[in-house]
Amino acid sequence: MPKNTTQFVCSECGYTSAKWLGRCPDCGKFNTLVEEPVAPAPSAKKQSAMRPALSHAVPLSRVAFEKYERVSSGIAELDVVLGGGIVRGSLVLVGGDPGVGKSTLLTQVAAHLSKEHKVLYLSAEESCSQVKLRCERLKIDADDLMLLNETNLENAEEAILDAEYVIVDSIQAIYTDTLSSAAGSVGQVRECAAKLMRIAKSRGITFFIVGHVTKEGTLAGPKVLEHIMDAVLYFEGERTENFKILRAVKNRFGSVQEVGVFEMTGEGIFGLSDYSSLFLSDSRGEAAGAVVTPSETGNRCMMVEIQTLMCKTAYGLPRRMSLGVDFNRLVVLIAVLEKRCGLPLGMQDVYLNAMGGIKLNEPSADLAVCAALASAEKMTPVDKFTAVFGEVGLTGEVRGVNFAEKRVNECLKMGFKRVVLPEKNAKACEKFKGKIQLVPVRYVSEMIQSLFPAQSS
Repeated sequence: MPKNTTQFVCSECGYTSAKWLGRCPDCGKFNTLVEEPVAPAPSAKKQSAMRPALSHAVPLSRVAFEKYERVSSGIAELDVVLGGGIVRGSLVLVGGDPGVGKSTLLTQVAAHLSKEHKVLYLSAEESCSQVKLRCERLKIDADDLMLLNETNLENAEEAILDAEYVIVDSIQAIYTDTLSSAAGSVGQVRECAAKLMRIAKSRGITFFIVGHVTKEGTLAGPKVLEHIMDAVLYFEGERTENFKILRAVKNRFGSVQEVGVFEMTGEGIFGLSDYSSLFLSDSRGEAAGAVVTPSETGNRCMMVEIQTLMCKTAYGLPRRMSLGVDFNRLVVLIAVLEKRCGLPLGMQDVYLNAMGGIKLNEPSADLAVCAALASAEKMTPVDKFTAVFGEVGLTGEVRGVNFAEKRVNECLKMGFKRVVLPEKNAKACEKFKGKIQLVPVRYVSEMIQSLFPAQSS
C-alpha cells in the first residue's frame, strides 16, 4: 500500500496531521491546516551509504574561545538593542505591523554598512526601482549597495554567497525549489530560514530578515522560525504615531532587557537619546483623570502619562476600552476600586489611554491606573509634579515592584516633587527623602486618601 505523500500543517503553530481538519487540535484555530508534500524517506541502504562520519564530543576545557566581532549599524539605538552592535555571522529577525518602518530601518542600516562592506538587499516584495526610490526619499548615498529582486532562494544563492551582509525582505515572500508548496507556507518559511542559517554559520554572513506578523501581533509562520534566529526584534507603535519602540525578545549575544526609541520622519527613522518627555502631555495636571507613572521599559525608565475618561453609560452594559494597558487588567482594577474603595464605577463607561502609543505591560502601572480612575471619578486633577507606581492585588493591597530606586531617581531628574510608592519599597528609597517627597502606601484606599484628602474625609 503506498504511503501518504502529503501532510497537513497548521500555519499558526506548525501542528501536522495526516488528514485535513477544520480546527487545529493544538492551537484551536479554524481553517489553518494547509496541505504540503512530504519527501519520501530514503531506504535503509541509501541511509547507510549517505551517513556521514560520527561526531565526537569535545571536553569544555579544549573548546577554543571565540571572540565575536561587532560592527556598528550606524544607528546608536539599534546597536543598544543588539547588545553593542551587529555580530558577524548572526541572524536577526525584525518583526512588526505593516507600515511600522521595518524596511526603512533596514535600508538605512544597509546603506551605512555598504560604505565599507559588501551588502546585498534581497527584495522579494518590491522591485529594485522601488528600493531606489526609497533611498532617494531618505536621502541615502549608497551607490555600492547591491539590489536583487528575487523570490527563489536558489536563484539568489550566488549573490548571497558573494556578500558579507544580506537583508531579506521578507522571509514570507521567498521560497525554495525543494518544496512544492507556496511561498509563505509553514514548510517554506521553515526550510528557507534553515537554509539561511546554514549559510550564515558556515560562511560567516550576517542576515537581517524581515518577518510579517499575524492579526494577534505574533510573527507569522512556525515557532521554529524564532528558535533558529540569534536575535528577534519587534517594532512596536501605532502607524499614526511618530514614535516607535524596538524591543528585543531574544538575543543570544546580549540582553533581552534592551529597548530602543525611534522617531519616524519623512527622511527616515532616527534614534532618540532624549525621550524623557515624549510620553507626557503639556497640559497634565489641569484636567482630571491624568496621572504620571515611571515605567521600566527594558533597560530604561520612562515617565508615561496615563489618561482616563469616564461618562455615564447610555446602555445597560458599561463599556471599557483600553489603549496601551491590558484590557483584562483594567477590568480587574475597576473591580478592586469598586469593591475595596467604594468608588461607583459600575454604571460608568471607562476609556483609558497610555500617551505616545507606548504599551505598559508591567504590573507597576496598576496603582497609577487606579489613581487616574479615582481622579476621573472625583473630577479632581492630580498635581502635575506627582508620580505614582506600584502593583495592586485583588485585596486592594499595594505590592512592591522592582527597580524602585531607579524609578524614584527618574522622577527626581524630571523635576517631580512627590512620589506615591508601595510601602515595601520605601526603605530602599530612603536616600531620596531630602530631595523628593515620598508617600508610602499599603492599600489603594490610602493612595486615594493621600491624593484627594478633601473628598476622602
